[in-house]
Amino acid sequence: MKAIRFTAAGVAGMAELEMPAIKPGHALVRVRAAGLCHTDIEVLHGRYGDGAFPLVPGHEYAGTVEAVASDVTTVKPGDRVAVDPNIPCGHCPACRKGLTNLCASLKAYGVTENGGFAELSMVAVDHLHGIGDLNFATAALAEPLACVLNGLGAAGIGAGNSTPGTALVFGAGPIGLLLALSLRAKGVKSVAVADISEQRLAFAEALGLEPLVSGSQALSARARGFDFVADATGVAKVVEGMIGFTADGGTALVFGVCAPDARISVAPFEIFRRQIKLAGSHSLNRNIPQALDILSQDDGTMARLVSHQLPLSELLPFFAKGSGDPTTMKVQFSSDT
Repeated sequence: MKAIRFTAAGVAGMAELEMPAIKPGHALVRVRAAGLCHTDIEVLHGRYGDGAFPLVPGHEYAGTVEAVASDVTTVKPGDRVAVDPNIPCGHCPACRKGLTNLCASLKAYGVTENGGFAELSMVAVDHLHGIGDLNFATAALAEPLACVLNGLGAAGIGAGNSTPGTALVFGAGPIGLLLALSLRAKGVKSVAVADISEQRLAFAEALGLEPLVSGSQALSARARGFDFVADATGVAKVVEGMIGFTADGGTALVFGVCAPDARISVAPFEIFRRQIKLAGSHSLNRNIPQALDILSQDDGTMARLVSHQLPLSELLPFFAKGSGDPTTMKVQFSSDT
């Protein structure tokens, strides 16, 4: 079978691999759609995960069950499924608290185990979730959307009467826009997105979000004006400035992945005096079903975040340099192309 394979840190290429033998409790999934995430690029360069080379990347994927092990009764060939990539140990302190995404020895398909950038992928059946008649490109958004839902949950959004009235998301890339659209889906009446790219802001506006140019007077005039502020850029300076846009009694969420050695300066007195809640979020936490439910009810707006559907060989250059086009959003491998 054809696959993208990382053979060493910084080395990615196309490979012809043998069909994997199906282990007990597993199914062989024919991948129909798999999304590229910045995490995949971090994995390639050994900056995320265990550096488990050689490796087939890809942790955002959906497809059809091709075959199952003899002991499997929960899924059958032909079933349409999305994959929960996280593989927690189940017994560490975090797992016992239900925080499986914070497992002390967390593994994941596409990070430590072969993932979805291949024609076929072997997956434990308890990591498969039915997608009904949802199209595969949309179903492959379940993993990043689940990460968003985990972040909103960590920030207390949607719990009881905690829905904010106004929200600001820094970053109009695919994850930032998915975060903004999720806030709107959770009932936030006014959701703004800040970015430096006019093209991305125009796209955000077309999705029904308020566009604001980062660093502009229009944005500066909204200081302390948002009940909820989130960073989806992974830029430390942006994270540092979030408190200035958070309303008294509001919440700021660190969602973008900053460099591990990045540091910011925040005045503790400001957090104390203005009663600001700070929240952080890492990965999904067993909430693929909730993400699929939202995607099945979406009017197609979230699906518009998929800008490219490509065969494996054409996806490979995006690991090196991206498209260079600010209008590029979610790039996916699609077996239909």
